[in-house]
Amino acid sequence: MVNRITIVVLYIVILAGGIVRSTGSGMGCPDWPKCFNRFIPPTHVSQLPDNYEQEYIEGRAEKNERFAQYLDKLGFKELALKIRNDESILHHEEFNAAKTWTEYVNRLAGATLGVFLLLCVIFSTAYWRFRKRIFYFSLLNVVLVVFQAWMGSVVVSTNLTPWVITIHMVLALVILLIAIYTYFQAKVIRDRGMLLNQSSGWIKWLAVLVLLVTFIQVIIGTDIRESIDMISASLNGQNRDLWVDQLGSSYIWHRELALVSFILSLLLFFTIRSRFAGDSEQSKMINIMMILMVLQIVTGLVLGYMGMPAYMQTAHLVLATLTFGAQYYIILLLTKTSQYIGH
Repeated sequence: MVNRITIVVLYIVILAGGIVRSTGSGMGCPDWPKCFNRFIPPTHVSQLPDNYEQEYIEGRAEKNERFAQYLDKLGFKELALKIRNDESILHHEEFNAAKTWTEYVNRLAGATLGVFLLLCVIFSTAYWRFRKRIFYFSLLNVVLVVFQAWMGSVVVSTNLTPWVITIHMVLALVILLIAIYTYFQAKVIRDRGMLLNQSSGWIKWLAVLVLLVTFIQVIIGTDIRESIDMISASLNGQNRDLWVDQLGSSYIWHRELALVSFILSLLLFFTIRSRFAGDSEQSKMINIMMILMVLQIVTGLVLGYMGMPAYMQTAHLVLATLTFGAQYYIILLLTKTSQYIGH
């Protein structure tokens, strides 16, 4: 039950992050983990600390230098140099109470996720005798979410530098997959009959291909979202109907891959529906996956042909991650029972 709630909280965090991006609230709190050096954010400019602009710019510069030093040690010297020389990173936005609280709620959701991931580690000890991997992966997720929180501070410090946001998104997907995996591991102990007793053969590999295409779609979509941020900034957030026309080849790839993904998913859908009973876990999940995918395509069409409405950007992101999670769970459901015997 705790693991299931954790997965729900994960999606809430992704939803909150999507709202932050679509409303441009990422820099609503210029410092981290506090917000304007307060546990409860300000609601009016009069509540801001004295000389806060210069203070946070200096603090951000110091943090960016430390981050650049880490990159130097890892061999990413060009990226480190880019951070050091990008003056826009130190640009400070004017205070906006709505954006501040939007970002703060996002952080509260992240903190709640951390609590539930810790609870997963505690409750996973009950499976130690039967499936040690549940404990180890739950513990790994706590480590990853701590790293993700640090990455969140880097996102703020670097003023939403694009490639840092992409890493932040990929880490979120990894944490999601681990949470789904540990949930599945615990569930299969109680109901091993939910799995195939024979090899799924090429069906599982088709499911893996569908998941891989979706993952590529998410990465390209993140790149497109970053391009939209720059286009929006150049047009002062106006003339949304012109944004799509200014997107480059990434948008074309994203659109064409969406068609490929849908065709592959249809093939997977009809194959699983013909092989499994209608009330099986596999059939239920493939039904959910297809519904999510259709909704995902609808939101994509709205974004492409109706002027990029902000609320639809968030819906598009959340549906993409929901589809991704459903596809991964289908892969787990296509595993042979014999592979889940023992530790």
